[in-house]
Amino acid sequence: MTDITRSTSRPLELTELLTLMLEVSERISSTLDLDELMARIAEIVKRAIDYEVFAILLLNEKTQELSIRFSLGHPSELVRSLRIKVGEGIVGRAAQTRRAVLVNDVRADPAYIASLPSIRSELAVPLMFKGRLIGVIDLEAPQADFFNDSHLNLLELLAGRMAMAIENARLYRRSLRQARTLQILNEISRELSSVLVLNELLRKIGTLTKRVVDYHRFGVLLADDQARTFNAVLSVKQDERMPEKYTVNFDQGIVGAAASLRRPVVVADVSKDPRYICVNPETRSEIAVPLIYRDRVIGVIDLESPQPGSFQEDHVRILSTLAPQIAIAIENARLYERVARSEARLERDLGRAQEIQMHLMPGIAPALPGLVVAVAFHPARELGGDLYEFLAYGKDRHVIAVGDVSGKGAPAALYGAMASGILRSLAPQKLLPPDMLKRLNVMLLERKIEGHFITLTYAIWEPRAKSLRLANAGMPLPILVRSGQCRPIRAEGVPLGLLENTEYQEAAVTLESGDLLAMFSDGIIEAANPKQEEFGTRRLENVLRQNAARPPQEIVDRTFEELRKYEAGHPVRDDQTLVLLKVR
Repeated sequence: MTDITRSTSRPLELTELLTLMLEVSERISSTLDLDELMARIAEIVKRAIDYEVFAILLLNEKTQELSIRFSLGHPSELVRSLRIKVGEGIVGRAAQTRRAVLVNDVRADPAYIASLPSIRSELAVPLMFKGRLIGVIDLEAPQADFFNDSHLNLLELLAGRMAMAIENARLYRRSLRQARTLQILNEISRELSSVLVLNELLRKIGTLTKRVVDYHRFGVLLADDQARTFNAVLSVKQDERMPEKYTVNFDQGIVGAAASLRRPVVVADVSKDPRYICVNPETRSEIAVPLIYRDRVIGVIDLESPQPGSFQEDHVRILSTLAPQIAIAIENARLYERVARSEARLERDLGRAQEIQMHLMPGIAPALPGLVVAVAFHPARELGGDLYEFLAYGKDRHVIAVGDVSGKGAPAALYGAMASGILRSLAPQKLLPPDMLKRLNVMLLERKIEGHFITLTYAIWEPRAKSLRLANAGMPLPILVRSGQCRPIRAEGVPLGLLENTEYQEAAVTLESGDLLAMFSDGIIEAANPKQEEFGTRRLENVLRQNAARPPQEIVDRTFEELRKYEAGHPVRDDQTLVLLKVR
């Protein structure tokens, strides 16, 4: 590589100049890494101008301030903190005039900003790209009259190429940063949608936001519309959750301003903003972004930093992109918690209702003269619509009733409880089965509930005559098992609560010792296996016939064992009730 003399007085020969320009073009165009590019620029300039201190300052167009982006010879603290307004000092003058400024003795220049006490001469050249100022190259030396017009001309000649290279590298870096940001935002979006517990979600939001916006403090404040306040539900400092809670009125502070304006509010220096409410004494800059869900401000995310001007336009764009997703995630988590609380309350209520329903029906089979009775009731849900009753008609007659309400669950259970209550209220009238069904039908129609009706078998047992008189309103026909044979007891009628002026027929049968009578709901014969094939009346008859010699409770247990085998894990479709009567 050609060696170019670092003379402070001899101008470069044409050959040397051409060589330098070619090398500049080659070296600065071969990298898009901004840090490496600036180091190469410093190295190239050093070979032509033997400076003591070198800096590239870039312009913040919004604040019109220049800050050091690359430096050789400046103290690190100065590099971090120095901000030069356009028009201030020698660098600011070069930026303002868009022309190079050469000062042979800075002590004689009243505008000079003393960065290093040993400096005597300075050369500042603006970096222009497409007529726009992007920054300034600044050279300093400890000797007076160190820089000359030749240096100025050379640096001006190089500045255009350097400005273009810097802008290309910045654009490339910005593109990479945007691509990484979009990738992170996509990951954040997926992670936010996977968390449904509010406290866990809020902590997750604080952690994920740190990946795209560096902050010192992070807070989430949720709106209380009734109290008209924003209440801090999460406060994080340097990744550690803070215990303090605070409240801000809707119209107070930077948080209140962001909510009222319905847009992000950025404050570069909170000490100069009268809206600022001092909660954290170390805070110097702040950004507040409203969380809007369905056109309603549900909260605000608030980021703070101890450094002035920490939050820039990029941060506003990122947080503005995240805010709607955060708002949706928070509302989903709130909805999930409300649903979870409602489900827990419903579970408790259903448990109590199930307990009450069991108490409303006879807990154990009663001792009826001349009969051995066994009962089983298996609701398809927590509550069932089947019912059974044992009522007394004085000392010599007894009622056995088995019913099935249309539908399942709580509505059917309530309708069944109403029907049972009416039955019990009518029992003192000692009505015959057809008359009881007719009367019950009238009373249910008086209390008609759309979409609900009840099927019911109502039987009266007279032990002295071993006579059973019954009427049926839409229930499956009772099955009588005698001497190894099964036959249905024919008595049919319209379900109760559907039609007016309905008449019911009575069937009478005289039972013999050893007879077995089954009264059941259609949930038993309509039980299905995984192939959707029903258990059916014939299978039920086979089970009853094969086990007729057993005690009734064993027969009931065996029947439900066969049902469960047949269903093979298939969900129970309907309530299942079985009442067995065996003549002593």
